[in-house]
Amino acid sequence: MKDFPSCFGENGVQVADFSSSSSSSSSSGGRQTAQNSVTCLYQSLIHGRPCLITVTWSKSLMGQSMTMVIDDATFCKVEVKPWLFAKRKGCRAIDINGCDKVEVYWDLFSARYGSGPEPLDGYYIALVVDREMVLLLGDLRKEAFRKTNSSSLGSSSVFLAKREHILSRSVYCTKARFRENGRIHDIAIECETAGLVEPRLSVRIDEKMVLQVKRLAWKFRGNQTVLVDGLPVEIFWDVHNWLFGHVIGSAVFMFRTAMSVELSSNDSFSDLSPVSRWQTLKERKPQASLGFSLILYAWKNE
Repeated sequence: MKDFPSCFGENGVQVADFSSSSSSSSSSGGRQTAQNSVTCLYQSLIHGRPCLITVTWSKSLMGQSMTMVIDDATFCKVEVKPWLFAKRKGCRAIDINGCDKVEVYWDLFSARYGSGPEPLDGYYIALVVDREMVLLLGDLRKEAFRKTNSSSLGSSSVFLAKREHILSRSVYCTKARFRENGRIHDIAIECETAGLVEPRLSVRIDEKMVLQVKRLAWKFRGNQTVLVDGLPVEIFWDVHNWLFGHVIGSAVFMFRTAMSVELSSNDSFSDLSPVSRWQTLKERKPQASLGFSLILYAWKNE
């Protein structure tokens, strides 16, 4: 679950079956670490049945990969390794739960990468059921529809949550879109601890300071609501591992948009930690009204 970002050039793609049981490798300790990963959680409909689709982009010294899992069932993994000379595009058909036949198409031939493990542009990943596009990722939309010979998206997929593992010495940066079709925001988290009597935590969105926590030793866990494009976004932080000697531990941050009025303030869901919230999102099969969550695991590169 923890993989390292980089670009790749003339690499090959290897496709392998992937069992959801292997995704539990996150339990392996601390930092199998010089790695980084991004996991995205979507809700879509397959034959009228709501399902959760998990897409994980990762990078390690052994290569790059994209893993797709539907409702925690066995699906497939696309691997990009520098010593393989296979094609960087393809298709794989797999049965889910013994009844639904799904096809995943990918084209990473012209994919362009930034500092993170997921492509910026020049690619598509498409999930098709009975010639209907269920999920489409990437900017090459016309190429995806032409290749899959599928109809337009029968139902809108909902982007529920994103989970990232990021590695840095001081400033932790990422990007997020907090509302559908909204603009992408730059997020920077800085935690000053070395040599300070009172460590400080600050969060900037688009270079604007939106959160500053002083006396962090007393406030190592907390939450605060800020406005981003007029939308309430609740920021949670837990930096206990950074402050109290757990060298291989990560700090955890969560950015959560306003939740549906259907969830009352008495619902225990609103009090969950970022880690528990991710699991609960998957278990509840939530609706789009729950909003979007960005969960960050920040590892210090000492």
